[in-house]
Amino acid sequence: MTETTALEAFLDQARVDDAVFALRPDYRALLIAVDGVTPGPGTDDSDALLREAESAARQALRQRPVEQLPNIAAWREAYRAFGAKPQRTRNSVEALTRRAEAELPRVNRLTDIYNAISVLHQLPVGGEDLTRYSGAPQLIRATGAEPFDTTADGADIVDHPEAGEVVWCDDAGVTCRRWNWRQARRTQLREDTTTALFILDVLDPMTDQQMNAAADDLATHLRRLGPDVHLVSRLLANGGPVHTGGD
Repeated sequence: MTETTALEAFLDQARVDDAVFALRPDYRALLIAVDGVTPGPGTDDSDALLREAESAARQALRQRPVEQLPNIAAWREAYRAFGAKPQRTRNSVEALTRRAEAELPRVNRLTDIYNAISVLHQLPVGGEDLTRYSGAPQLIRATGAEPFDTTADGADIVDHPEAGEVVWCDDAGVTCRRWNWRQARRTQLREDTTTALFILDVLDPMTDQQMNAAADDLATHLRRLGPDVHLVSRLLANGGPVHTGGD
């Protein structure tokens, strides 16, 4: 995929199942597809962004415990709604915020950027290699039969979500379990990734203005990753119009 129209066609097929909106009517998914990225490992710029996120997390945690931060508390409630125990399986923004108090992981350029944006704006952000998708992204409540490729004790395994669990998936299986808890290995971002999908998961009390600020921040950093970067976005919301945009 090298053209904006191809990215638009991919996002046009993305969907959130009604069963997910029934669970959380306030849920919004902002999807950003990007192409033309110059691949590579982390840089001084991505490291500086991570350090900014670490500093912001430490400041926030001086004021209240991590589980009482408003957006993290909302995700804990959402996890309980489909039967997950947030003390055992933490939503991605909570896990990162806890790690940021010491130091965030350094993985690769794209992963480092979206992890930093997640902590800075206090919302779960996922990043996937779009070329490794089979079909479009879908957020559903699992049957329990969907395959999920992961690791256990250092070995590659195929696991399965629990019935009723909220999962992102494509036609080949689960790409992220428990909404935004753990990604599949198949679609992980790599140092050679040039085409990627980013998913911003949003619940109240986060406003659309705050969501858009996070998306704009992410887009600004992505556009710096090559002279031919193209971005397309799509917002999926409950019962509302679908908004798309690109450049």
